[in-house]
Amino acid sequence: MSDYPRFHLAFPVTDLEATRKFYCNLLGCKTGRESDQWIDFDFFGHQVVAHLVAPEDHPAVKTNKVDGHAVPSSHFGPILEWQDFHDLAESLQAAKVSFIIEPYIRFENQPGEQATMFFQDPSGNSIEVKSFRDMGMLFAK
Repeated sequence: MSDYPRFHLAFPVTDLEATRKFYCNLLGCKTGRESDQWIDFDFFGHQVVAHLVAPEDHPAVKTNKVDGHAVPSSHFGPILEWQDFHDLAESLQAAKVSFIIEPYIRFENQPGEQATMFFQDPSGNSIEVKSFRDMGMLFAK
């Protein structure tokens, strides 16, 4: 991963301590700088920052139809190696995480075959974790 630029993403949350527990305990993220209004997380090598907002200021979630699923139009997440994806999926299932979209395979036996799953953090931010069987097909058409 060190050969690639890192990205930075700031996103709203309504409870910093629930957010810390979710990102650290469930996803294995480490924390960086923080205040009583925000927390930096090492999100699979990228910097994501949870900013505290009032519940009424958290944006509503809209969805789009993809493969018959209501996919949250606003989401983010890592692209993991194939086995790492499946290990994380098992860990989340064991922790009884409620999935928006259960882990499944898209484009099976086709270019761009990928595993994907969607779930939400405690503030309702949607996270998609995916993996490509062949990482070289990440941008295949």
